[in-house]
Amino acid sequence: MVVEIYELKKMDLRDAVILDGFPSVGLVSSIVANYVIDSLKLTQIGIVDSDYFPSLALVRNWEPLNPVRIYAGNISPDKKIAVFVSEFQLPTPITKPLASLILDWMDEKRAELIITPEGLITEERKEKVDVYGVASTDYASKKIPEEVIKFEEGVITGVSGVLLTEGKKRERDVIALLAEAHPDYPDARAAGRIVEIMNTMLGSVKIDPQPLYEEAKKIEQNLSEIRKKASQVKQVPKNYMYA
Repeated sequence: MVVEIYELKKMDLRDAVILDGFPSVGLVSSIVANYVIDSLKLTQIGIVDSDYFPSLALVRNWEPLNPVRIYAGNISPDKKIAVFVSEFQLPTPITKPLASLILDWMDEKRAELIITPEGLITEERKEKVDVYGVASTDYASKKIPEEVIKFEEGVITGVSGVLLTEGKKRERDVIALLAEAHPDYPDARAAGRIVEIMNTMLGSVKIDPQPLYEEAKKIEQNLSEIRKKASQVKQVPKNYMYA
């Protein structure tokens, strides 16, 4: 076994949207995925397992959880979403098999589209985060809102990169949304911006991003206080000697 999906609950996912929530810069993907799961009250329908995964259990509310999980449910009465989510950095050897498995599962379920959020490294803090987009097919590119900047040149690594290249090869619709994110801490502001874009793209889904922006403010205020206190610490002179 390299990597396998174990379904815990059967669900009709024809024409569903699949969201990839594997860790990226600023943990943007994981934050978006977990926020969508909580906001839409999605049900766990499966797990992804592999001998390459970390030997651990994530415990929440007294419940042990697999490192990689699948949740699903309704966006609207006639539209469903499935979310792959993990909080852990996956080993490089598993990246291609995992992305291929997701695309195989997309075909099996006859899902419509894969959205893969990513963080794009930036050190600059803006009032409004820029989001870039790239798609595997011409059809998918037409679903990207005009406010999203075209990602014309660069490198996208990890599961997102493989989903795009494999999606192009198989003629499957995959859209990567890359939000400017700080690499040194969980960037809830970047995640909130991607949620806004998803609201525009999917139409029938309206997930309030405001709590993410409020969380971002708290994180940034805490970091500002830490930096302020650090700058007030007097440095010991290099020629200092004990008496």
